[in-house]
Amino acid sequence: MNICVFLSAADLDDRYTVPAREFAELLGRGGHTLVWGGSESGLMKVVADGVQEAGGRLVGVSVDFLASKARENADEMVIARDLAERKALLLEKADAVVIMVGGTGTLDEATEILELKKHGKHTKPVVLLNTAGFYDGLRLQFQRMEDEGFLPVPLTDLVFFAKDGVGALAYLEESAGLQ
Repeated sequence: MNICVFLSAADLDDRYTVPAREFAELLGRGGHTLVWGGSESGLMKVVADGVQEAGGRLVGVSVDFLASKARENADEMVIARDLAERKALLLEKADAVVIMVGGTGTLDEATEILELKKHGKHTKPVVLLNTAGFYDGLRLQFQRMEDEGFLPVPLTDLVFFAKDGVGALAYLEESAGLQ
């Protein structure tokens, strides 16, 4: 399965890097392909290293102004013209999406993917990997949106919140009929 992972390119502490590395190793050992932003920095590098070292493939989609930070030994690397094209290519190349910890770029990617799913533009499973409770506040906000009628579909049809990588991968594999 090609699994797109949206996440930070920042250098983060162990409470985020250790679970990210464990999830990456699960992907690689499972024979999955990581589709990601292609960066050789921060958490993006941690995940790419883990997937590759565990036997998985790497498909990167970088963007022209970040091409100098793109991973050189990815199995495939595409350079997009801009961030909008990058997001479209990442989704196109993926069978499923996992949103890990990140900043405004990750939040932008997450909301666009969920908005497209809400409107039926894709049916790919989406997981928010809630490492160390990072997305607790967002989960509450999404629940409020659902409770107050802002979501035309049930929240559970849009996104699955996983506490850890094992739960995230199990949900994706079940959604794809691999279990």
